[in-house]
Amino acid sequence: MKDYLAKDIRNLSIIGHGSVGKTTLAEAMLFTAGAIDRQGRVEDGQATMDYDSEEIKRHISLQAAMAPLEWKNRKVNLVDIPGYFDFAGEQVGPLNVCEGALIVVGAVSGLDVGAEKAWAICEKTHTSPMIVITKMDQENANFDKVLGELTEKYGSHLAPIEVPIVEGGKFTGVACLLEKKAFMGEGKGLKAVDIPASVEDEVEKCREALVEAAASADDDLMMKYLEGEELSDDEVMAGLRKGIQEGTVVPIVCCSALNRAGIAKLLDNIVDLMPTPEGTVTEGTNPKTGEAVERVCADDQPFSAHVFKTMADPFVGKLSLLKVTSGVLESSTPMYNVNAEKSEKPGNIYFLKGKQQVVAQKVHAGDLCALAKLTSVATGNTLCDGNNPIQFPELEFPAPNISKAVYAKKAGEEDKIFSGLARLMEEDPTLKVEKNVETAESVLSGIGEMSIDVVAAKLASKFKVECELKDPKIPYRESIRKPIDVQGRHKKQSGGHGQFGDVKIRFRPNEDPNDIEFHFVDSVVGGTVPRQYIPAVEKGLIDNIKHGVLAGFPVVGLTAELYDGGYHPVDSSEMAFKTAARLAFKQLTTANPVLLEPIYHVEVDVPDANVGDIYGDISKRRGRILGSEKVGDLQRVMGEAPLSEMSKYATDLRSMTQGRGSFTMRFERYEEVPANEAKKVIEAYKAEEEDDD
Repeated sequence: MKDYLAKDIRNLSIIGHGSVGKTTLAEAMLFTAGAIDRQGRVEDGQATMDYDSEEIKRHISLQAAMAPLEWKNRKVNLVDIPGYFDFAGEQVGPLNVCEGALIVVGAVSGLDVGAEKAWAICEKTHTSPMIVITKMDQENANFDKVLGELTEKYGSHLAPIEVPIVEGGKFTGVACLLEKKAFMGEGKGLKAVDIPASVEDEVEKCREALVEAAASADDDLMMKYLEGEELSDDEVMAGLRKGIQEGTVVPIVCCSALNRAGIAKLLDNIVDLMPTPEGTVTEGTNPKTGEAVERVCADDQPFSAHVFKTMADPFVGKLSLLKVTSGVLESSTPMYNVNAEKSEKPGNIYFLKGKQQVVAQKVHAGDLCALAKLTSVATGNTLCDGNNPIQFPELEFPAPNISKAVYAKKAGEEDKIFSGLARLMEEDPTLKVEKNVETAESVLSGIGEMSIDVVAAKLASKFKVECELKDPKIPYRESIRKPIDVQGRHKKQSGGHGQFGDVKIRFRPNEDPNDIEFHFVDSVVGGTVPRQYIPAVEKGLIDNIKHGVLAGFPVVGLTAELYDGGYHPVDSSEMAFKTAARLAFKQLTTANPVLLEPIYHVEVDVPDANVGDIYGDISKRRGRILGSEKVGDLQRVMGEAPLSEMSKYATDLRSMTQGRGSFTMRFERYEEVPANEAKKVIEAYKAEEEDDD
C-alpha cells in the first residue's frame, strides 16, 4: 500500500445494533475495493474483521477490528465495532480518533436502539455520521419506512443522497441524487444509466430536500437558494461536505452487502463527502506546564499520536493501535509516553487488515496504524515528541456494572488466571479485577454477562487455563440490639504453670446508629485486671469481631466496656486474657444479634415510558424510590436498594428498556436484613461451613 497524506485519508467507524450487518458490510467494501480476494461470511467464520476464535464460534463481533482499503486514490480506514451493548467500551477509542462513522440500519428492522446510541455517541464525540440502510436485498425491505422512522426521530439533519431501485421485487441499484444518474449492478461492475421512470418522482422530491440541506450549511448558498437561483452541482457538493463535517447534515445511502449492489457507490460517497483528518485540531495540555496546547493534523507538525486500542496475544505480544495525530511516524521516530513518563522505540510499524499485519515504513499524519511491544503503553495514552510534549484527554470508558467471583478450576492455577486477566484488561479497559479483602474473593467486573463469559472463554482458548464464575459473596455485617453484661473466664491446669484469665465486659450497641466502629472502654479500677493484660483483652476482642456469632460476618457498631475481672499471679498471661475475651464475645448470642446488609444508592436513566417499570422493579428488590428528575432526553430515577438484590440488575434493566437504560450505584450504608431474608443467609452460611468441613 502506498503512502497517503491526510487529505487523501478517510477514517470511519462502522457502528450500529448487534447483528444488523456491520461486519458483512465491511467485508463487501473490502472485497469491492480489491483489498481482499474473496468475500467471507460471518456465518462461515471467514470474515476479515471477525477473526478471534470466540467471534468465529459465536458469529458476532466482540472487539473493534481495523482494515484499510484503497478507492479512487484515496485510503479508507474501516474500524468495525461490536454492536452488542456488553462491548460498548469498544466504541470509545475508535470514535475518538475517526472523523466519520457509518451508522448501519437494517432495511427490515429499521431504526433500533443500537442506531440511536450510535447517533448519540457521534454527537458526543463530534464524529460526522453517514447512515447506511443495508440488507436492501431482503424480503420486506422497506427504504421509505426506515427513512420515515429516521426523519421522525432526527428531522432536518437528514439528507438522502440515493434512492433504491427495485425491479421485479429485487434490489438492483441506486439512483444517485447528486449525479442524477442510476447505477446498476454489483460490486465494481457498475453501469451508469438514466434514472428509471418508476423512481423519477421520488428522486425529484428527495433532490429538492438535498439541495435545501446543502444550502443550509453555507450562508452564501442559503442566500442564493432563497433568492430562487439554482445551485450548481459543485455548490451542492461543497455545501454537503461542509454540512457533514460540521454535523448539520447527515447523508443517507442504501445498499446490499451480500450481493454488493450499491457498495461501489457507497465507496464513491465516502471519498467524495466524508471528512478527512487534514487540518483537524486536537486539543491537549503541556504535561510540564499544564498549559493548553494543540496539534494540527499535518506532516510538518511535531510528532504526536493517540493510542485508541490495545490487543493482547500470548504469542504475538501486545499491539498498540494508534492514530498519528500530527507529524510523521517512522521506525526511527523518537517517542515519549507522556502518561507513563517513559521513552519508547517504535520498532516495526504495521497497517492491520483484520489479524493480518502489513509492515509499513512510514505513517503520515491522520493515518491509523499499530506498533508492537510498547511495554509502557496502555489504551488512551499519548505518544509524542519529548521536546514538544502534549497530553491528549484520557478516554472515558463506561463503568462496569456486573460482577462475578473468579475461581480456578484446578488448584494451583490461580496465578495463570490472574496473569491472563491482566492481559485481557489491557485489551478491554471496561474490565476490572479486585480482591475483596472481606470475602477473600477475586471479583471480575464488566458491562454485561456476555462480556464476563467471553473473558472466561478467552482464558481457556488463549491462555489455556479454566476458571469458574460465581455470584460474589455479599459483605454482610452483624450487630446487636440490646446491651448485655457477661463474664469470660478461662482456667486451665495441666502441670506446671496453668492458664488463668477472667474478664467482665458490658457489650452495648453504639449510641449513634451511624457509628459502625468498634469502641473499647477501660473501666477497670482497683487492679482486678492488671494494666499489662488490658491491651490483650482489647486485642482478643478485635480479633473476634471479624467473625460474628450469627453467620461469621464482621460485627459493627459495638462498644465493649471492660469493668472487672480476676487474675492469678503465676498462671495469668496475655494469651489467657485473649482467650477470656473470646469466651465473653461468644455470649453475644444473648444480645439479640442481627444481620446487616449493604444498601446502595442507585440512579437509573431511562426514557419516560420506562419510569413506571423502574419504580415497580426497584420496589420488588426491597428498594425504596427517592424521586426522579429530567436529565436531557431521559428521566433519572433515584432510589436505594440492597446489594444482594442488584447482582443481575444490568441484564434486567437492559431487558426492561430494550437497552436504552443505564445506571450507576454507590455504597450508602448498612441496614438490618428482614428476618425471613436473614434466616436464608444464615442457613446458607451454615451449609457452606458444613461443606468446607
